[in-house]
Amino acid sequence: MPTVGIKRDLLFQALGREYTVEEFEELCFDYGLELDEVTSEKTMISKEKGEGKASEASEEIIYKIDVPANRYDLLCLEGLTRSLLVFQEKMKIPHFKTILPTNPQKLIIDKPTAEVRQYAVAAVLRNITFTQDSYNSFIDLQDKLHHNICRRRTLVSMGTHDLDTIQGPFTYTAKPPSEIIFKPLNQTKEMTAVELMQHYKTDSHLKNFLHIIEDKPVYPVIYDANGIVLSMPPIINGDHSKITLNTKNVFIEITATDLHKAKVVLDILTTAFSCYCADKFSVEICDVISADGTTNQTPELAYREEVIYPEYACKTIGARLKGDKMAKLLTKMFLKSEVLKDGRLRCIVPPCRADVIHACDIYEDIAIAYGYNNIEERIPRTSTIAHQLPINKLSDLIRMEIAFAGFSEALTFSLCSREDVAEKLNRPGGTKNAVHISNPKTAEFQIARTTLLPGLLKTIANNKNMPLPLKLFELSDVVLIDDQKDVGARNERRLCAVNCSKTPGFEVIHGLLDRLMTVLNKTPTVDKVKNPNEGYHISKGQDPTFFPGRSADILFNGKVIGQMGVVHPEVLGKFEITNPCAALEINLEVFL
Repeated sequence: MPTVGIKRDLLFQALGREYTVEEFEELCFDYGLELDEVTSEKTMISKEKGEGKASEASEEIIYKIDVPANRYDLLCLEGLTRSLLVFQEKMKIPHFKTILPTNPQKLIIDKPTAEVRQYAVAAVLRNITFTQDSYNSFIDLQDKLHHNICRRRTLVSMGTHDLDTIQGPFTYTAKPPSEIIFKPLNQTKEMTAVELMQHYKTDSHLKNFLHIIEDKPVYPVIYDANGIVLSMPPIINGDHSKITLNTKNVFIEITATDLHKAKVVLDILTTAFSCYCADKFSVEICDVISADGTTNQTPELAYREEVIYPEYACKTIGARLKGDKMAKLLTKMFLKSEVLKDGRLRCIVPPCRADVIHACDIYEDIAIAYGYNNIEERIPRTSTIAHQLPINKLSDLIRMEIAFAGFSEALTFSLCSREDVAEKLNRPGGTKNAVHISNPKTAEFQIARTTLLPGLLKTIANNKNMPLPLKLFELSDVVLIDDQKDVGARNERRLCAVNCSKTPGFEVIHGLLDRLMTVLNKTPTVDKVKNPNEGYHISKGQDPTFFPGRSADILFNGKVIGQMGVVHPEVLGKFEITNPCAALEINLEVFL
């Protein structure tokens, strides 16, 4: 869940009253949010002192609030406080409107953009008034959207410009990097796009986005009518058109590889900050001329209707509510509603509520506004007898036996880095069957693990001071790509065990395997040549994770179900382990 950090004093000022921490926690809970943390930060304030100015440190209280990942409208002070005021019935739902001027600003899309980012939308916030706090909030919302719905700028990126410093019509095109020359935001000299990309390789923030266009033959760029560069999306804006506290008219351009998400981002940004325009909650339309010559006007700020059946909503939620009560609850949730003559409920979904895409989303809002704590607990009418899943029952029994054998259980992360399952294990193709996270929070959590071994090796590396031997095991799931599954992946229950001591202890791991097979009532293969498909046995393995000649495949009924062996010294070195180790990992689902 995204976290929004807001100054307490600004928050209370916007809400019209002060709250204790407990009172505000309760308000957040009632609206389906969570006050995650209350922190403080120091800010510098300039004060007149004698003939000059002096700076003085002031401490600001910050409320960090967790909001649902799909509630993009709550990612800033303006959207959050507006929704809370409507929820408390202290404010009516505002109506967002578009204004079509006589000569709207034009954004022309050239054909070369199809090679990099083919879509664009635009809008103008006219006669806007910024304060330092609202300006900071405007920039912060863009950053949060970039990391959330924009997927770190890979799908969508936005630029905001002082319209009074540039002149339309604007052209969105793509050129070879050597032909793009401009002064980037907050820089002192002009650069070519080639120099710019090199310059930002050391920037802690922007270096994370360079890969999006770095290998493309052409880079996207937006010019005004005088050839001034507004931005080179998705990397950086130009310095010439940067917005300041004195900016009165803001031109917003958004480029994307996903047109729907671009429109959602434009709606969120404009509805959030149109409250600062002279004509409140109004946004000026722009003409976007596509490469094929068609003209579209953005933003749409489209309202739409959803009609639901109150009886079905009550059945889904588990509450007894009349239609008029339900309409009142939905209106508190920013969905203006009314009861129709036939008893159905009509809800008006505003452009800022992009999260409402189905009737079930409306049911959820009814439940939130009614209060989950107010829903009566009832025993389901269907009579059922619960029982444990076979794989979980087997896992619990095996877990007990492994513990009796002297091994301690570890619980490690289900996500890991690509390096953990590939380079560190000497497996170049280790990520072949891995499920990749599209928007990883850190480099440590890039994929769903395909093996349990890295987690145990990391655990050993972080417990070097413990007395030897260290005998660890984990019995959990790995995730593998599977085209036969409707979700494209499947879980596989595995057992992994590692023995770390002054000697590898291959015999300890081998003994554990034999003990496991004994409790599972699986017999060894009598004759590997004549009857290799009966029972279990081990044969010479080639897994590069293990030392050559000290590696074995584990076979059951003729199929390889795992590997065991002495861990290769190179692998131990990469995990910063100084003592030798032996390990085994097998698939347990074959025993069901």
